[in-house]
Amino acid sequence: MSTVSIALLQMRAFAGDQQANLSKGEAFCRRARQLGADIALFPEMWNIGYTFYDPEQPGSREGWAAQAVGPEDAFVTHFRALAQELQMAIALTYLERWPGAPRNTVSLIDRHGDIVLTYAKVHTCEWGVESALTPGDAFHVCALDTAQGEVQVGAMICYDREHPESARLLMLQGAELILTPNACELEINRLSQFRARAYENMVAVAMANYAAPDANGHSVAFDGMAYDEQWSRDMLMVEAGPEEGVYLATLDLERLRVYRQHEIWGNAFRRPGRYGLLTSPEVKPPFVRDSATR
Repeated sequence: MSTVSIALLQMRAFAGDQQANLSKGEAFCRRARQLGADIALFPEMWNIGYTFYDPEQPGSREGWAAQAVGPEDAFVTHFRALAQELQMAIALTYLERWPGAPRNTVSLIDRHGDIVLTYAKVHTCEWGVESALTPGDAFHVCALDTAQGEVQVGAMICYDREHPESARLLMLQGAELILTPNACELEINRLSQFRARAYENMVAVAMANYAAPDANGHSVAFDGMAYDEQWSRDMLMVEAGPEEGVYLATLDLERLRVYRQHEIWGNAFRRPGRYGLLTSPEVKPPFVRDSATR
């Protein structure tokens, strides 16, 4: 394998109109394949355009939850067939039907049309409407078969990337590439934070956001290689502006694998025996929040 290309599908959504979002998503996937993409990545909860219910409107929450879909429903199976047709992996996002309350989910469909990874957002934004979601229970990595060869892929969603443990757990499981659907404003601090996830784990990261005015765009990808023979280098592969488009990030995976064999970040020099407090569920002031759960 030399390179693998990830298409960041930066779009505006049709709020709550699943059929319109399906059609637009298909069109953008076809554009991605024409550009040579091996993987197409959707922004967060694409099937309903990251919309929620109105807490002041009776029955709104039930109507919103009824829009959730499962892996055997038409919205997902359509993209499974499309992935097989295009011979391109698709990281599809949707509100997932789940016992009790729906989940915020991404399913990675390989080029054969098979779902090889399903991940639900662990760090849901519990201080707002995302408190209506069931959080995911683990981070996962899979071996994705592409036309360029096998890639170890993990996923995190939006607010997950603001917790360093998310990317760290994926790196420890062998992730070489982390796909990150997003649905919020990406400004200098969040972009810098995402860059740090790549740097400290020596892992490539790719994030697809909604175009303006749904969010502010700036879908971005970093290759995880902060240094070369000339010392410091820019890890940026691509950063979009606010407009809709398909933005291609081409990752030199062989170079990343060589880099990971000799550089000092990642896992080689960690001291996990000293990190016991990291797994403690106790929360002390000033960080106590009534809406938070464990």
